[in-house]
Amino acid sequence: MIRALFIASTGMMAQKLNIEVISHNLANVNTVGYKKSRADFQDLMYQNLRTPGAVSAEGVQIPSGIMVGLGVRPVSVQKVFQEGDFVRTANSLDLAIEGDGFFQILMPDGTVAFTRAGDFKLDSEGRIVNSDGYPLEPEISIPSNTESITIGADGKVTVIQSGSTEPVEIGQIELARFINPGGLKPIGRNLFIATDSSGDAVTATPGSEGMGTIAQGFIELSNVNIVEEMVNMITAQRAFEINSKAVQATDELLQTINNLKR
Repeated sequence: MIRALFIASTGMMAQKLNIEVISHNLANVNTVGYKKSRADFQDLMYQNLRTPGAVSAEGVQIPSGIMVGLGVRPVSVQKVFQEGDFVRTANSLDLAIEGDGFFQILMPDGTVAFTRAGDFKLDSEGRIVNSDGYPLEPEISIPSNTESITIGADGKVTVIQSGSTEPVEIGQIELARFINPGGLKPIGRNLFIATDSSGDAVTATPGSEGMGTIAQGFIELSNVNIVEEMVNMITAQRAFEINSKAVQATDELLQTINNLKR
């Protein structure tokens, strides 16, 4: 009986984590470039009370044993890098990646982070930066007398300056991709950093070496599906309730045993 209490408690803790992951997805349903998460679980070890295949009599084997599982545990919270929907904004610094790849962002400590959020801005020095002011890597600065900015599908950045009609190339956007993007570590602010699991970043110009292309004037929305997340939440809630009922049922059995009279 005591074992059943601990088994059901692991189920309740697992579903608590599941609901937390779903809640985080729903909270970021309108976050540009956000990638939803999914909680993965495994059953725990089994207590072997009767070994299958054991000999019960001469020449006779037990066809199936008695092995009681000890519950469940969370093993990962996996990022799902499915492409989100694109929305046209007509803003020249809004960029979306059609296909594989991440924008590279230079962090204050000199490391490079990665993002799918392409809602860029200009800082006081004319550099293309993200919403936190971290510059795009490699750094691209827009001249102060620029009248229009054009970013091609291949990542080439050209501008038209005042008093001129000829476009001038001022920079090249490079994208990065990973052999295992699920191994990237999310650090908030729509940013990821590489880990040993993700492997090193492979960089190239958009449209080459398997990279996606750049769509100027578009942003990639969150890939969270509200209906799917609501169904997952209901399922997790019911699973939590069922495990709590198992705790309650076990407690009632223990109470009955405790009240037995000789």
